Amino acid sequence: MTRIGTMLALVAALAAAEPWNLAVDANLTLNQNAYSDNWEGGATGQLAYALTSNSLAEKQLNEKMNSRNTLKLAFGQTSTQDTAGTWGSLVKSTDEINFESVLRLTLGFIVDPFVSAQLQSQFWDKSDATLSRYFNPVDLNEALGVARQLVKHDKTELVSRLGFGLKQRFDRQVMDTLTQIRADKSSNYGGVTFATDFTTPLAQEKISYTSKLVLFQALFFSDAAADPAGNWKALDVGWDNTVAASITKYVMVNLTAQLLYDKEIDGKLRLKETLALGLTYKLI
Repeated sequence: MTRIGTMLALVAALAAAEPWNLAVDANLTLNQNAYSDNWEGGATGQLAYALTSNSLAEKQLNEKMNSRNTLKLAFGQTSTQDTAGTWGSLVKSTDEINFESVLRLTLGFIVDPFVSAQLQSQFWDKSDATLSRYFNPVDLNEALGVARQLVKHDKTELVSRLGFGLKQRFDRQVMDTLTQIRADKSSNYGGVTFATDFTTPLAQEKISYTSKLVLFQALFFSDAAADPAGNWKALDVGWDNTVAASITKYVMVNLTAQLLYDKEIDGKLRLKETLALGLTYKLI
């Protein structure tokens, strides 16, 4: 009991040392147009919506320890009207759950030791047309290494991290194309990871730019025998960029561009680009 009391007292002391830097932005974008069935030109209507939320909780726990936690949630669907005026079913257009926690030891050295953990998933998995799975698949990423804060000026920050990383992927009820039997699958990777986070305000802080670049070079793979081509050995790249502009207090414009490269999924670079005008609300 004494040890538990000591640990609780330590946690309480760390929590009270400095206030948390909290930020929560919620955005809703809508796009709708429709045509009567006698409209000339073959035009079709469309209904689309997207809900996104970006949260930050950061705190200098003490002189030698910094905690930074980010959470990104997004979900959107689209429905298209055919030339006869009939609306199709809603199809998912965006879906993301991304939580990352980084603990950095600010010891005053040239670089700071760090540990990090990340969870990535989606709300609704429809990759299999015959089965709906929720919160699937799940990717867990852990890293241990060194970090350096290259820039820190007002709201502009640039931090890079380099270390050893582990990746686990859990996929439920995967259909085997040969046996036609469903089973849960998991895989494990280990290798070198590099990440850079950059954020800065623009145009008198009416516009903000956020960028995150993640590179992962796998050194081992638990299921390498299932990949005789060795695609798992290729460098994985993830680069997210967001430009957010506040038109008024509740109206915003977002431009996002995501570049992904994972040779196990596709041998070409994948790009996702979104331009949205919608409503925004800062909860904190």
